[in-house]
Amino acid sequence: MLRTALAGLRAHRLRLLLTSLAIMLGVGFIAGTFILNDTIQAGFSQRVTADAGKVDVVVLLKEQDTALTEQILDRVRALDGVTEAQGLIRGTAPLLGKNGKTAGNAPTTALSVVRGPLDRTAIVSGTGPGTDDQAAVLDKNTAKAQGFQVGDTITVLDSRQAAHRFKLVGLLDPGVDQELAYTGALGFTSATTRRMTGVQGYSEIDVAGTAPGLEQAVAAAVGDGYAVKTGAELADDLAKAAGVEMQAFTVGLLMFGIVAMMVAALVIYNTFNILVAQRTREMALLRCIGATRGQVFGSIVLESVVVGAIAAVLGLAIGYGLAALTLVALAAFDAPLPTDAAVTLTPGTIAIGLAVGLLVTLGAALLPARSATRVPPIAALRSQVEERTFRAGLLRGVFTALFLLAGLGTTAAGALMFQPGDTVALFTVMAGGALTFLGVLVLGPVLVKPLTAVAGWIPRKIFGVPGRLAVNNAARNPKRAATTAVALTIGVTLMTLISVVTDSTRLTVTSKLDDQFPIDYLLAGQLRDSIIPRSVADELRTRPELDSVAQIREARAAVAGAGASSRFDVGTYSGPIEPYLAAGSMNGFGAGQVALDERTATQLGVRIGDSVSLTTKRAGKVALRVVALLDGDQSQLPPVTVAQAPFDAYFGAVPDSRVMIGIKDGVPPERARAVVDAATAAHPVVQVSSSTEIRGQFDETLDMVLMIITGLLGLAILISLLGIANTLSLSVHERTRESALLRALGLTRAQLRAMLSIEALVLGLIGALVGVVLGGVFGWAAMMALLNGPLFAVPVLQIALFVVLSGLAGVLAAVLPARRAARASIVESLATS
Repeated sequence: MLRTALAGLRAHRLRLLLTSLAIMLGVGFIAGTFILNDTIQAGFSQRVTADAGKVDVVVLLKEQDTALTEQILDRVRALDGVTEAQGLIRGTAPLLGKNGKTAGNAPTTALSVVRGPLDRTAIVSGTGPGTDDQAAVLDKNTAKAQGFQVGDTITVLDSRQAAHRFKLVGLLDPGVDQELAYTGALGFTSATTRRMTGVQGYSEIDVAGTAPGLEQAVAAAVGDGYAVKTGAELADDLAKAAGVEMQAFTVGLLMFGIVAMMVAALVIYNTFNILVAQRTREMALLRCIGATRGQVFGSIVLESVVVGAIAAVLGLAIGYGLAALTLVALAAFDAPLPTDAAVTLTPGTIAIGLAVGLLVTLGAALLPARSATRVPPIAALRSQVEERTFRAGLLRGVFTALFLLAGLGTTAAGALMFQPGDTVALFTVMAGGALTFLGVLVLGPVLVKPLTAVAGWIPRKIFGVPGRLAVNNAARNPKRAATTAVALTIGVTLMTLISVVTDSTRLTVTSKLDDQFPIDYLLAGQLRDSIIPRSVADELRTRPELDSVAQIREARAAVAGAGASSRFDVGTYSGPIEPYLAAGSMNGFGAGQVALDERTATQLGVRIGDSVSLTTKRAGKVALRVVALLDGDQSQLPPVTVAQAPFDAYFGAVPDSRVMIGIKDGVPPERARAVVDAATAAHPVVQVSSSTEIRGQFDETLDMVLMIITGLLGLAILISLLGIANTLSLSVHERTRESALLRALGLTRAQLRAMLSIEALVLGLIGALVGVVLGGVFGWAAMMALLNGPLFAVPVLQIALFVVLSGLAGVLAAVLPARRAARASIVESLATS
């Protein structure tokens, strides 16, 4: 039987090629994800180890509001065995761009660059600041984004917002520090860093020394309240922190890999199912000459193992190539990742790739192998294998009803019964989607005939006899057609779902922004803190080009309720802002009253009519009555909002944190922008953004996410198309005599090719139509689980394009099988038994 199984593989090697390709692509994607993750993690480790290897012991802060003093540094330096100890200073010092405004979305982080063996700053161009207090270095990513080069003069604000000019003498690599990658980094001498940031003390002390027990000695010298680690422990911590985002990225990619392998499993199942059906006489003959059921079962399983093993090995090679190409692409886009590391293929990745390929292939082949054991020996005496007819039994109906009821019920619960934005709601909808899909999978063969009638109505009318034959053939074997189409359904469902969620999110957010803030420009600082002088809004209100100016100002204070107390952002507003209320009223809003957003009210354990206490340095403890609850998902007001006059009494003349500006009708936008820019020119920390820019950035982000997800789902679509091609190819072989008979009765080669292409078109459209319906339903459910009061949008043109492309892709998948069928000899095909 072993020789028989291997001979069968050799005989059917062309038939198994597309199946192997499906496994190779699925394994390649999963293996490539692991290889990419391992390579970048190794790069992080190399970088961090080389960096932290300069340090023997490090002293770190346990709490952010503490500092390492000069006295502590002196005690460490005085220890026996310490050859050098340096204190590092770290704080904020906003960099000004060439437009005179603060650069980036967060204030730049300033670092002290020390000299000597403990210098851990990676200078990639130019030099370090040395002892020059008028020199600075900047991280390479910020320099590129802002257009700065070594030799330029840059302007930086100190802690009092006074501007200072420095010569840019070098560029640094922020390495694996995720905070620096986000904020950007400036490097100065220690004295300049302290002067610019206003920070007292040190954020870290690095120690070099060779004495045994140095870590314990340093820990005793600094006392409790600080973390003391070795250089190796520091390297491990930094590598882990840098790898957290990479691990999340890996999990996301693996989700798409799992989808690809699900589709591949369906392709494999269909392939072996057809192969077993085609070899009914062969299996029966083996039974006649003495083969047992177990031997027949083992021969099919052996074929699947050999195919899976070969495809998995080739998939590992594909994964290695994909990882290498991804690293090249990341390097081209200057991603903050160690893309220069050597591509790493670990034993674990090899084991996972081989195991996935083997198990998926073996698992998908088990049911067809079991069917092979049921072939009666008498089937060997039949001149032609009978085509199996499909009957929808009671058991199928029961399972379909159970899965659909459970799936739709779970989906409805996730969408309607939980708080929007709750993780449980989203996972409940996902579980409901999985159950519903299983119901559709079981029901698939029953749906094939009516869906074939719908998808084939136009081809039947347009293409005449070939069209009618193709539509009939598509519905001829419902189980096979359903399994083939459902592979494509998975990809189209996910693409439709993502498109619906993207467009609905865009519409919902834009509508809420338009309703609450019909503004054209927003003034704010990098951290949305209260730094905008009130005089800016006062000046803007005098300009005839502007229609409205609204202000929001905030301060941090302690608020206590019946259930708890904590520090919150307490604020007020003025101007044309209509608060979104979940309950209560703000009519006559004044002293002694407060409006809380729903989450804050829940945290404090209060409701409408209850009292909370506000404690400030200026006013002491003040009792406030809750008169309204703000809708936290829509309201842009502070979580604790009071009226203007009481706010000033509680906190004094706090600057604005945000100013929202509306243009008067008929005023050109460029003229209004010039007015706004002039009013904020003397305040470099006040950034100006237009509603068009905000919406443009939001749209750009959504479009980029959609493009990336579509590209990743493209792999599942490609595998499903391989499944259509495979099914059609095997079906052509199965219907060799039938095709020859049609040719003998007058069907031309072109008509035969058209018939097979239309059959693939119909299969592609069936999968796409089911996918569109499922994607639309679960797109709605996902929006209900994600947002409060979402607006539902269906991108009709985009979804129609998915359907059209699915049909065309099906036709493309049929090119080679149709060409092979049309070129076959009529006489030889009729002689085939």
